[in-house]
Amino acid sequence: MNSIVVKNLTKKFGDFTAVNNISFEVKKGEVFGFLGANGAGKTTAMKILCGLLKPTFGEAYIAGYNAFTEGKKIRENIGYMSQRFSLYEDMKVWENIELFGTIYKVKKSILKERIKRVIQRLNMQSYADELVGSLPLGQKQKLAFATALIHEPKIVFLDEPTSGVDPIVRREFWELIYETAAKDVTVFTTTHYMDEAEYCNRICIMAEGSVQLIGNPEELKRRMRVNNMDELFCKFVKR
Repeated sequence: MNSIVVKNLTKKFGDFTAVNNISFEVKKGEVFGFLGANGAGKTTAMKILCGLLKPTFGEAYIAGYNAFTEGKKIRENIGYMSQRFSLYEDMKVWENIELFGTIYKVKKSILKERIKRVIQRLNMQSYADELVGSLPLGQKQKLAFATALIHEPKIVFLDEPTSGVDPIVRREFWELIYETAAKDVTVFTTTHYMDEAEYCNRICIMAEGSVQLIGNPEELKRRMRVNNMDELFCKFVKR
């Protein structure tokens, strides 16, 4: 079963084509890496898939909803973690989780238990009553991921979620990603770390608004006769 279906999707801004006739599908429970240099079109494409931007033409279905006509339904059924830190730094850890749960209309009777479970899973019991602004960056990023999942969405979009965090937190973060995917939640992530691309079930490389390559990282490396993801990326992307 596919959580995301994209066919000949195009987005124009006047005479400029930001996304040019792209097509791909993402399976339920798949960890899908979306790669590309700045200006490749991946951010615009992600905004369309999140129901934040309407495409010019083509087709896109996210969790079964049409990107042209059902943006609100899409937003209700996905989670999103932005590249820029999006939590409220003057609120406590548990207050942030509660706020996002309320925004997503999680029932109060359910939300209290979910908050407790999330804090335990993140090993943040000692931080629960701390203001978010006082947390280390890695803890903030893990918390942001948790808030994106508090309403148990079918798909979660992560925009460079581990940018700037230390290697230990990056490993912990990817453990959380795998746990999420194991629950049949589709994880759609962008990253600039090519070693992280290796962790994805499949990757899609964008350049100049178009899909250049798509497939399993190991299979793509063998097919393109390269040793690592850096070499593969550089074959298709001008930096």
